[in-house]
Amino acid sequence: MWRPLDLEAWNSKRRENLDSVEPSVSEIIDHVRNEGDKALFDLAERFDKVKLKTLRVDEEHLKAAHESIEPALVSALQEARKRIERFHRMQLKDQTWLKEVEPGIALGVRVTPLERIGAYIPGGRASYPSTALMCVIPAKVAGVEEIVCCTPPPANPLTLAALEIAGADEVYLVGGAQAVAAMALGTKTIKRVQKIVGPGNIYVTAAKMMLRDHVEIDFPAGPSEIVIVADSSANPEFIAADILAQAEHDPKSPCALVTTDPDLPKKVGDALRRQLKGSKRQEILLKSMDNAGYLVVKGIHEAGEVVNRIAPEHLSVQCSDPVSFLDEVQNAGSIFLGHYAAVACGDYASGTNHVLPTAGFASLYSGLDVWHFCKRTSVQMIERRGLEEIGDMVERLAKAEGLEAHARSVSLRRKSKQGG
Repeated sequence: MWRPLDLEAWNSKRRENLDSVEPSVSEIIDHVRNEGDKALFDLAERFDKVKLKTLRVDEEHLKAAHESIEPALVSALQEARKRIERFHRMQLKDQTWLKEVEPGIALGVRVTPLERIGAYIPGGRASYPSTALMCVIPAKVAGVEEIVCCTPPPANPLTLAALEIAGADEVYLVGGAQAVAAMALGTKTIKRVQKIVGPGNIYVTAAKMMLRDHVEIDFPAGPSEIVIVADSSANPEFIAADILAQAEHDPKSPCALVTTDPDLPKKVGDALRRQLKGSKRQEILLKSMDNAGYLVVKGIHEAGEVVNRIAPEHLSVQCSDPVSFLDEVQNAGSIFLGHYAAVACGDYASGTNHVLPTAGFASLYSGLDVWHFCKRTSVQMIERRGLEEIGDMVERLAKAEGLEAHARSVSLRRKSKQGG
């Protein structure tokens, strides 16, 4: 269960599972492409064991779900929404600007939101109302007009309540790869979206990757994972608890401890065994523990090298000086500094986003934020004096490339007597 890691084998295993499901996912995508809504009803009955009468959850049912939730949970969702919104609004500072960089030349950026996006909200082994908040709120902050959400049937009322609180515009009872296909390709009921965000199982992740010719995606976001960097100051019980918190998501969730203290792995192993005895979701946890292990390194710099090779979704730094370790990190989805920064805080209420790249893709992608829902367009305003300043350069380079019309478009303006 708890053993030293073969880093290369452990690291490669995190991605290989995607290839294994591609034939099945391809079949599902083709079914949705060819049969549209009918395929969605058929697949709900086949995979979710639910015979749906309608795909869309109307506003009345969303409000009813909201009212069915105990007030304390509603308050928790509303407070989490405020904190998530606060963090994502902070990202929008100076989003659109235009500045004179030299006389007669002003440069800038105009940021505009996407018009219609899709979000996948997982179900299945657990309900994820928190993911509803994480996907919808940054899109709302960015100014997206139409936010479409798909979640597997039968939907948990808490998830529906969270979608209503977050402000989703359309909610559909569609799960798995077929949900991604519906949003990417469009059906009679579900209109196509420009981009799909949100985590999911291996089938959802594979579908997102396979449909990138039709729709933009955020990034591959599969089974949750954690890497913990710790020294002798770390509390083994905290580490064990953090490992089990990620392991309970999925039997394939990878968890690793990287430590400079050779005595720590045994202490953590003992703590894991103690905490496992009282844990729910035993079947998932025990299978996930097959993907858990540890590495003992010589120092913090080596720990940083290991982290960057792994590029984990969640990085927990439980060291005596966690802030200094930031300088070692290049690849991580979200970083949690200090002994009390439980990853679960970021999952629910600190305000950062928990939709993050997994399986090493944090080396290529950033976690979900406001900018995933925006287009950035460069802007330039050039007056005659600005054109005179750069005109010779433009004409010379254009002629060197053999693009005479490019050069002429500048020379004609320089010769013109028109004002401006």
